[in-house]
Amino acid sequence: MVTNILKAILTIKKRNDFDLSKIGVVSKDRASAVNRANNMGEALEFFTKDAFCNTFEETNAKKKKEVYSENFSYLGNQNNPPDIIIKNSDAIEVKKIDGVRASDLALNSSYPKAKLHKDSPMITSACRNCEEWTEKDIIYAVGHIDNHNLKILSLVYGDCYAASKEIYERIKNKISTGLREMDLEFSETKELGRVNRVDPLGITNLRIRGMWTIQNPLKVYKELFGLNGNGFQLFALMRKSKYDSFPKEDKTAIEKETGITIKDVKIQDPDNPAKQILAKLIVVRK
Repeated sequence: MVTNILKAILTIKKRNDFDLSKIGVVSKDRASAVNRANNMGEALEFFTKDAFCNTFEETNAKKKKEVYSENFSYLGNQNNPPDIIIKNSDAIEVKKIDGVRASDLALNSSYPKAKLHKDSPMITSACRNCEEWTEKDIIYAVGHIDNHNLKILSLVYGDCYAASKEIYERIKNKISTGLREMDLEFSETKELGRVNRVDPLGITNLRIRGMWTIQNPLKVYKELFGLNGNGFQLFALMRKSKYDSFPKEDKTAIEKETGITIKDVKIQDPDNPAKQILAKLIVVRK
């Protein structure tokens, strides 16, 4: 059985070291690991992969990569979501923040996702063809990092966090349509628009890009999470139906683990705040 979020939470619960400067593919080569972790966003991605694969203690780079391949069908890049796809399962988008009151998450040209869709123009062909799929649940793994230490990790499913794609597509399409109604020369693009030859010489082009942001989960769910203490804290939020879909043995294991709290909660429906949806909140504090 490949990995899932419940297995990852159990792996993280057993860990006591959250210094991301020690995280890297070649953990036996300390210099290599530390240099790689100078980019804390990249270090958080390594932490996430190791959590889902239970490879924190694996010092053999070849073996670690083999375990990654056993569990993941796709590992992405910084410019195209997602960062990770679990084989025949969820996608994961990893983001870092530098403080609880930090600015919104920068999603760049890609709007927030309740689900990841195969027909999205923002994903790569490698992602599109990594396995047979049409739609995937997506986890936003958001880490609050303070002086190289991971202080808070939020694992929030997109359908608890973002509206359906039609909401964002409507805005995007209205902007693109409005621009195209202007008396300008446009060309096909994945961005909001591209205007060619805007100057008399015909040598200047204008790229029009969307820069999407979304409030980080520690703002959105401040009251629900109940932040406290100075130690490491983990919050995972998913619909109850998603929690119920996981293998019985994984649910039994996490429910028996001391130091993990699992609550039934209600949250606003991202598509209609007048409605509430049943959800599960999992909390780990160390």
